[in-house]
Amino acid sequence: MSDDSFSDYIKRERDRLKADREAIITQQRDLDKRLAEVNRESQAVDAYETAKRGKAPAKQTAGRKATGARQAGRSSKREGILEVIKGAAAGLSRREILDKMGLKGNKSGEMSVSNALTALTKAMHVRREGGKYHSA
Repeated sequence: MSDDSFSDYIKRERDRLKADREAIITQQRDLDKRLAEVNRESQAVDAYETAKRGKAPAKQTAGRKATGARQAGRSSKREGILEVIKGAAAGLSRREILDKMGLKGNKSGEMSVSNALTALTKAMHVRREGGKYHSA
């Protein structure tokens, strides 16, 4: 293979890889948009369920005093976690709880669930056996 043909080959390969990369980036952007849409719809369903239960959505409670709103958020998060755990006779792992609550990948949501699980365990509302949380 001569130097010219090798140079041409390298150029074609670079062009091919560049085109592949651009196509993947476009696909990734489209998937990110779809994911954002699904997340928005999921939040709308959550808001609907919350309203249906007669509880004010979290954004409406922001007018309360900071400590009261913070405490209300904690107790509602804990109640939600307890409901999810009670619905699973075999118990749930932290990851399964996050999936059921639609918080997988939401760092602050994941931390909130971890903190709530710790508090619920200390208060003996849940117990942990074999890596799964069970209703106490």
